[in-house]
Amino acid sequence: MTEQEAASLTGTERSPASTRHLAGTSPAARRVAGARRNPSVVGYEQTAPHWLRVIAGMSWRLLVVTAAIVVVFYATSRVQLVFIAVFIALVFTAVLRPVVDALARIMPRGLATAFALLLGVLVLVGMLTYVAYSVAGQWESLSRQFTDGIDDIISFLEDGPLPVTITNDQINDWINEGRDWVVQHGGEVASQAAASAGSVVQVFGALALATFCSVFFLARGREIWLWFLNQLPARTRESWQTAAGAGWYTFSGYTRGTVIIALSDGALAFIVLLLLKVPLAAPLAVLVLIGAFIPLIGAPAAMIIAMVVALAANGPLSALLVGVAIALIGQFEGHILQPLVMGRQVSLHPVVIALVVTGGTITAGILGAVISVPLVAVAWAVFSKLRRLDPPLEITDVPDPAEMTPVEE
Repeated sequence: MTEQEAASLTGTERSPASTRHLAGTSPAARRVAGARRNPSVVGYEQTAPHWLRVIAGMSWRLLVVTAAIVVVFYATSRVQLVFIAVFIALVFTAVLRPVVDALARIMPRGLATAFALLLGVLVLVGMLTYVAYSVAGQWESLSRQFTDGIDDIISFLEDGPLPVTITNDQINDWINEGRDWVVQHGGEVASQAAASAGSVVQVFGALALATFCSVFFLARGREIWLWFLNQLPARTRESWQTAAGAGWYTFSGYTRGTVIIALSDGALAFIVLLLLKVPLAAPLAVLVLIGAFIPLIGAPAAMIIAMVVALAANGPLSALLVGVAIALIGQFEGHILQPLVMGRQVSLHPVVIALVVTGGTITAGILGAVISVPLVAVAWAVFSKLRRLDPPLEITDVPDPAEMTPVEE
């Protein structure tokens, strides 16, 4: 088609001079020139500013990504029990994988998996048994200490140096009001207890399903992953392998590191509580251990409970010492154990962790606080592995704003 025919079809007229001018140009230049005269030819919009077109493009892409994330969260909420079970199974797999690999050198892998799971169950059951035995053995003396401690606290509130005094009659009135509230809301309390009983059944169901999945992840994890890769197109398998390697490296490092840090925190708390002669040192140490799995929330909660026990049993000074000691353990964890154990496997800024934990807690409660950090750490590791960065700037490449001169028009 000649340029004159194209001009007649597009509704534009070209002068002989412009035709001669475009005769020696490239096809791309001719298309740009034609678009400027008639934007409908190639869909080039000249009326909107460039910055507005860029923002609009970014906006609709962000909307699509946000919609995809919302769909994933909605689908997960519909099968929450399955998601929790798979997550726990991955945690079990990350913790027990080194043990299975070591035992698989001297026995079949299936038998090694059975031994590793049995060892994990024995450790968990032994820990809980020791806690129950400690509580049962100290229950009588602890009850007496609690009674004396509560009397001391009441005396301190009545006659202490506080600017506000609380009398025994006021405390009795509060107890009576609490009793009346329980009587009036007995039906709601019973329904919540029934719902909690159902939640306990769901927890055991999730643990059973997680154990079942862990057996196959530990014994046949490589075959399962190979089957998944074979379902993908060949051109995308390398990217999936790269992303999965980065994600599993981060998740397993975070999980094993958290277990090591939790055991260290529990051991240090147990030693401190024994030295301070706080009753139920072992159960409180286990509580500190469990609290280490909940970022930013678990450690303060465990510290408050330990301080309450120390306050009721040994007085305010003991409670203050327990709080200071557990706070120091938290600082030791954050500044020494975390960098030493985690290393570069989980590279999230503390501000990001705080925001992620807060968002996870608002979205899914305690469960969200527990799983939000490893999920975001895995997502960031995969993104960092797959993205392509331009060479970073050096400090010498950035001019000092004070020395910059305005651009002359």
